[in-house]
Amino acid sequence: MADDGETPPNATVYVRNLDERIKIPFLIETLRRLFAEYGNIVDVIAKKSIKRKGQAFVVYDSVDSAQEAIDELQGFDVFGQQMHLDFAKTRSDATVLREDGQEGLETHKKHRLAEKERKQAVEAAQKPAAPPKRNADPSLTERPAKTAKPGQQPGVVPDEYLPPNKVLFLRDLPEDYGKDALTAIFSRFPGFQELRTVPGRSGIAFVEYESEEGAIAAKEAMGGVELGGKNIRVTYQRQ
Repeated sequence: MADDGETPPNATVYVRNLDERIKIPFLIETLRRLFAEYGNIVDVIAKKSIKRKGQAFVVYDSVDSAQEAIDELQGFDVFGQQMHLDFAKTRSDATVLREDGQEGLETHKKHRLAEKERKQAVEAAQKPAAPPKRNADPSLTERPAKTAKPGQQPGVVPDEYLPPNKVLFLRDLPEDYGKDALTAIFSRFPGFQELRTVPGRSGIAFVEYESEEGAIAAKEAMGGVELGGKNIRVTYQRQ
């Protein structure tokens, strides 16, 4: 059952405490075979990102199947570890598409993206400002191993070192540069799609391109550029 009824029943089972060393394809296949006994499985989702390691989602076509799987497999030993099961906090894309259609799915994705960007904006506001960049000393051939910054969990990649993706995260934006002005600047780069501000958060925005190439070009050109007397920060969105 869901923990104390806090998470409402739905067709997706949230699985955690899985062995992080197991390869994703093998993990998905193992879970699919194990959970198939309790109903028709629509999808099994597992990611290799740091935040998602040791976790998975099993999507059924009915709430009853998800409930039965939780009741029967709670604490079941997989790869030497006991699974912790609960209902997922939100419906999966597959469930939304089946129940609400394509239009409902698009709305669901927009809400999820807005919440993701809001959380990243809040996290950024809580971090101390990054020190200004300095020219590298050519005499230094090696750097000491990096340690976690204050307030940063070990293993979490700093924003400046996130891998490229098609969405940029803009910070330290001047207040007198509104959405239209920023759009005019970042739409010059290939594949521009839209610029999104975050409600209630000034100095922050997200820019989305059709592909990584456009985002890379914009980041390289605009990172550290002075706008309105401020050097803006441009990093990739955290996935």
